[in-house]
Formats: sequence, C-alpha cells, structure tokens
Amino acid sequence: MSRRLLLHTRPGRLMAGAVLVLFLATLVGLVALWAPDDRGGDPRVQRVTTLAAEVVSVREEACPGTRQACRSIVARVDEGPDRGERTRITLGPVEVTPDLDPGDGIRVSRAEIPEGATAEAYAYVDRERRGPQLWLAIVFAVLLVGMARVQGLWALLGFAASLALVVEFLVPAMLEGTAPLLVALVGALAVMFLTVLLTYGLAAQSLAAILGIAASLAVAALLGQLLVDLTGLDGRGGDTANALAFAAGGVSLQGIVLAGMVLGALGVLADTAVTQASAVLALRRANPDLTARGLYAGAFSVGRDHLVATTHTLVLAYVGASLPLLLLLDAGGVSGADLLNSPEIAEPVVATLVGSIALLLSVPLTTALSSVLVARMPVDALPAGGGHHHHHAH
Repeated sequence: MSRRLLLHTRPGRLMAGAVLVLFLATLVGLVALWAPDDRGGDPRVQRVTTLAAEVVSVREEACPGTRQACRSIVARVDEGPDRGERTRITLGPVEVTPDLDPGDGIRVSRAEIPEGATAEAYAYVDRERRGPQLWLAIVFAVLLVGMARVQGLWALLGFAASLALVVEFLVPAMLEGTAPLLVALVGALAVMFLTVLLTYGLAAQSLAAILGIAASLAVAALLGQLLVDLTGLDGRGGDTANALAFAAGGVSLQGIVLAGMVLGALGVLADTAVTQASAVLALRRANPDLTARGLYAGAFSVGRDHLVATTHTLVLAYVGASLPLLLLLDAGGVSGADLLNSPEIAEPVVATLVGSIALLLSVPLTTALSSVLVARMPVDALPAGGGHHHHHAH
C-alpha cells in the first residue's frame, strides 16, 4: 500500500528512479569486478594448515646453552592422521611465549621434517579462539532477535550477507589487482543495499537513506583519495603491509588504505542516515501539518545531538584499535608531534576525519531528502511506527 502511494508523488518517483539506477550500476559493478574462481595464490607463500589440539601438561626448564627459562608443552592432537597421539612442543623463552595451562585448546601445525633429521613433529600456532567467538555470536543473535523481533532477524541476515560479500567479492577483487577504490565503492554500495533493504524493506525512509548514504560514501571516497595523496599514506610499513606486498605483489597498498576508509565510514553512515529518515517519519506522523521545511528543522535538531555522539563513537573506535601501538610508541619516548606524523597513527587519524566529515554531510542530506519525500505523502501511507518498518508491514 505505502509503496504504491510512494510512487504517486513526484519526489517519490524521482527517488525510486535514482535508487533503481544506483542499484543497477552496483549490480553491473559486482558482475564486472568479480574475481574468477580459479585465481591462484602466490606459490612463494607457504600455506599453513592448523589442527586442533589440547594441552596435556606444561613444563618450564632452562633453555639449552643459556640461563633463560624455556616453556614446553605436551599436547594431544585432536585432528588429522595423528589424532589421539601426544606430542612434545617447545615454545621458547617464558617471557615471550603464551602462558598455557593443561586443558587449554590450541592450534598446531605439522612440521616439515627433512629425511634423516630429528625434530618435533608439531609446532604451536595459536590458542583456539573459535569456541568463545561462536558463543558470543549466539548470545548477540538471541538478544538482537529477542529485542528487535522480525526486524532483528532481517538485520542478522543482512550481517551474514554483507560479510559474505566482503569475503567473496571485495577481498578477491582487491587481490586480483583491480582498482581498490572502485572495488571498495561497489562493495560498500552492495553492502548498503543488503543492510538497508533487508532491515527496513522498500519504504520512504529506506529510499532517502540509500541516496543519503551513497552521496556521503562518494564524498568519503573523493576526500579520502585527496588526503591519502596529500599526506603520502602509501600503506607501506608494518608487518602486515610487508607480508601483503610479498603475498600479493599486484595489490595497491595505498588503495587498500583508501578502501578501508570507505568501508569504515559505511557503518556509521548507514546508522545515522536511517535514524534521520525515521525521525522525519515520526515527526510527520506526530504532526501531519508540518511542511517539508518544518520536518527538516525538527529532524535536524535530533540529528545534531546524534551526530556528536556518533562522531565520538567513530573516534573512540579508531583509538581503541590503535591503543597497543600508542602504548608502544609512548613507551619508546616518541613525542606527540612525531606520533601524529607516523604512518601507523596518521592513517587512523585521516580515516576518522574522513568518516566524520562524510557523517556530518549525511545528516542534512538524508534529512532534506526524507523531508521532501514524506511531506508529499498522505500520513496514512507512512509505515506504522515511523522508523520500525519491516518487510511485512507495507
């Protein structure tokens, strides 16, 4: 019902047409940029297959030829051809090795031992972390569906589809050497369509939110490109970047920095844009006499308060991610000026500012689009509950 009435208004038709063009362009981009399945990895890169194991006992003794204490374990292999067998693994000096206890789950890899040589059959790789992560994901899913009901279920499907898109499209396309900014923009738009349409359906607020997010993402991409060039952030430096340059020689490290900025901005943009569109709908239902200008003024005042909190969230997210590095640099006596100049810190600073500017622009843009659209629609054509629309409430 509301969709049909939406298309009876001129702004509704214009916005629906623009969203359709954007959707088709994103679809064409996905098909054109999709990396082939037969893509082979670099033969120089050694692939390590890990197996589940459990720590049986832990021992500390003097390292051979030194006074340092070394830690070794006996572990039971729980997967592979040696399943059920016990193996001794030397971890190394106590100061730099993990503090393991009997019963801990770990991941090990089978060692390649040359013929005639004597060495330990398995090497320690890392702790087993997938179990706690799975339980945490289950708790999150139960809480989300319990509180948001059907909309929460659609949101979960959106998360899963978005993650699949990043893993199956974005990462392979970038490793293929395709222009990272183009890949990031197409990938971000595809994730946006999945998230917004699965969570909110095709309605007044989702049309306005999609256009607002798309325009803000374009700004973030252009601004990011300019600032990456101006600041000389080429993505080099750091163990991960060096390993990536070795493993995937054709990939643009600077492009990856830029793609990270675009994707990082998407999360807060989607949240803010939908919130603004929903605020306009709620105001219109509460006061049907409000004009587009009145709706804009009311919703923008709500958005202004939300903006401060969301920008703060964005800043804290990047600071939290960079905290170990900040501690390391500070412990090394690096001055504040040099700290800001280091690429490891300059990158999240630029990303935060680019995301925040795109966020600031998305509020007036989405609010204006929503206000023009909603002001022309009959109140009874709007989804019930303002922002709480889902697929079965058209």
